[in-house]
Amino acid sequence: MSATVSFKAPSALGPQPVTLSYARVGSGAPLLLLHGIGHHRQAWDPVVDILAAERDVIAVDLPGFGASPALPDGLAHDLPTVGGVLAGLCEALDIERPHVAGNSLGGLLALELGREKLVRSVTALSPAGFWSEAERRYAFGVLLAMRHISRRLPLPLVERMSRSAAGRTALTSTIYARPARRAPEAVVAETLALANATGFERTLRAGAQVQFTDDIPGIPVTVAWGSRDMLLVRRQGVRAKQIIPRARLVRLPGCGHCPMNDDPALVARVILDGSR
Repeated sequence: MSATVSFKAPSALGPQPVTLSYARVGSGAPLLLLHGIGHHRQAWDPVVDILAAERDVIAVDLPGFGASPALPDGLAHDLPTVGGVLAGLCEALDIERPHVAGNSLGGLLALELGREKLVRSVTALSPAGFWSEAERRYAFGVLLAMRHISRRLPLPLVERMSRSAAGRTALTSTIYARPARRAPEAVVAETLALANATGFERTLRAGAQVQFTDDIPGIPVTVAWGSRDMLLVRRQGVRAKQIIPRARLVRLPGCGHCPMNDDPALVARVILDGSR
C-alpha cells in the first residue's frame, strides 16, 4: 500500500521536516528498496511480489523523486544527508536495521547505510561512486540528456511511443537491456517521473565529487552488475570488489543498468541470497 511518513531530520539550521512516500508489502525480515536518480519506487515493481513472499518490503521514493518532495532548503541532497534521512525513515516506521537493496544512486545510498552500520546487509545493483572521472562525466552527460528529452517530449507523444516496442526502446534503452519488456504504462510513468523530479539537479550536483572508497567490514555486501549496463560500465564492479574485498560480486548476464526489469527472477534471487 502506498503511504507517506513525515518526521524531523537534523540540519545546520536545526531539525527540518521531511516527508517521504513509500509502499510496503509482504512479511518477514524488513527489506528497504532504493531506486536510482530520476526514477521512482515503481522501478522495483517487477521484483516486489517475489521479494514480498519472504520479506517485509519497503520501497521508497527518495527525496525529490516520485511522490516525495525535495528536501527543505536547509538540507543538502548529498550522501550523508540523504543517508540520515533514510535512517530517520526507518526510525519513523519502527524498523531496526533492515536489509537494504539499491540500484545506481540507491546502490550508493545502500552502501552508505552499510558503512554507517545502520543495516543488516547490503545489495547494490550497479551502484554509483566507483567511476573514474571520465566515466562520471559520461554518465552525468547521459543523465542530463535524458532529463532534457523527458521534459521536452509532449505527453501524448510519450504515450504513443510507449505503445510500440520500438518506441519503448527509444525512450528507455539507456537503462534497460530489454526495453521492449517494459509495460507501456510503466514507461510513461517513469518518463514523467524523470521530467518532474524536483530533486534531480540538486542530487546530481551533490554527486559530482562522490567516490566510495571505504571497506564495509562486518556486514554482508553483494555488488551486482549488468553485463549490458550502458550507463555505469561493468568494470566499475571490479573496482567495487577491490574497495570492498569481502563483497560478493555477481554478474547479471543480459541485464542493463536497471536490471530489475530485464531479469526479475535473477535479481530477486540475488537480493534474497544477499539478505539471508
